[in-house]
Amino acid sequence: MPFDHDSLEILDRALKKLDAGFSQLPEFSPASAGAERMREVLVTLAEKLQDNYPYFHPLYAGQMLKPPHPVARLAYSLAMYINPNNHALDGGRATSELEKEAVAEIAAMFGWKEFLGHLCGGGTMANLEALWVAGQIHPMKIVLASDQAHYTHQRISGVLQLPFEKVECDSHGRMDMNALAKRAARGDVGTVVATLGTTATGSLDPLPEILALREKFGFRVHVDAAYGGYFALASNLAENAARSFASVGKADSIVIDPHKHGLQPYGCGCVVFRDPGVGRLYKHDSPYTYFSSAELHLGEISLECSRPGAVAAALWATQKLLPLARAGEFAKGLERGREAALRFFGAVNSGHKFIPAFAPELDILVFVPTGDSLREISAKSRQIFEAAARRGLHLALAELPVKFWRGMQEDGERTTVTCLRSVLMKPEHLEWVGRIVELLESCSRD
Repeated sequence: MPFDHDSLEILDRALKKLDAGFSQLPEFSPASAGAERMREVLVTLAEKLQDNYPYFHPLYAGQMLKPPHPVARLAYSLAMYINPNNHALDGGRATSELEKEAVAEIAAMFGWKEFLGHLCGGGTMANLEALWVAGQIHPMKIVLASDQAHYTHQRISGVLQLPFEKVECDSHGRMDMNALAKRAARGDVGTVVATLGTTATGSLDPLPEILALREKFGFRVHVDAAYGGYFALASNLAENAARSFASVGKADSIVIDPHKHGLQPYGCGCVVFRDPGVGRLYKHDSPYTYFSSAELHLGEISLECSRPGAVAAALWATQKLLPLARAGEFAKGLERGREAALRFFGAVNSGHKFIPAFAPELDILVFVPTGDSLREISAKSRQIFEAAARRGLHLALAELPVKFWRGMQEDGERTTVTCLRSVLMKPEHLEWVGRIVELLESCSRD
């Protein structure tokens, strides 16, 4: 697949514009290794980078990997010629403002005009900040998340020295509300993490029901929408999914990862809090960082210190080109990925060689080959995974509870099965579903 080369001309024009803004400075020659030596190193690097799966191609459907939009790559590269730091305003004056504007647009997706939030290094750091705030408000109270939530919540709770417990899921990978109500009734729960888009299956915890339990038991609700958050803009969700996304604005905190569906390079996560007053929890003194302006420095509301301003520049540029609006071009891209997953589900479900767990709520589908035992099914999943890779189709493997498949029985002590997992998160996947099905069926004949 040819990579984009034409955009380099756009970058060159933007660089000349940037350079003109500093034309009044005295001339100097920055230290450099020399063009020829740099060319040699980069060509060598290009050869080494060929040792990768083709993450950018529609036949890569394994993990949550989506190429950044060209405008994000260009904006990031442009900002890196200055290398701003969005910790303090004197380190990133322009990009700090771009970050505030971009984060406000994300918060607006959930109906928030008054909030506190910022970008951070990714979903893990964003969730850490949300749970840190929760722990400050409810010290030593228990954090609950579903047993299909990302493992980072248990790790983060350990780092923060907060007690953590898992809540059982139902047969669709969603947090079981009866189990949550029973556990919350004990009165020692401080925070419930509602996952909108689990890593394994893309399942959505029933947020409206979780919020109703908050009113009864008084815990905080943190929405981990690192994967699924942008689907708040999609118009082709099932009713339950649409209800959950419509309720996100009632949560206490939200995490979303622009480096997933937001078309950004890695290193771009976002955390927002409904109550701007939680900013008081970050209060600290610095004798050298915050002297340059009376305005809010982003480092004053973040656990991270140095953060790349280039990340904010890339996100701002992308959202200017593709606004976060329902029925807009960005939203249509999400809808195409979801439609691809629905068509793939229909093809898998109508055949006789594979069994899907359940209809996808977002754009992730898990399925197994038919077999007479869990051991046989798991072995066939691994064989098909390898056979598909030989044909250029890259899926993923997952170990999931047997109860996700209707009629499948646990086998002795074995309660899970190895399954195949597809993530059809690229808009182009919609045109490639037929090809993916053909390759999958050919693999099942090996």
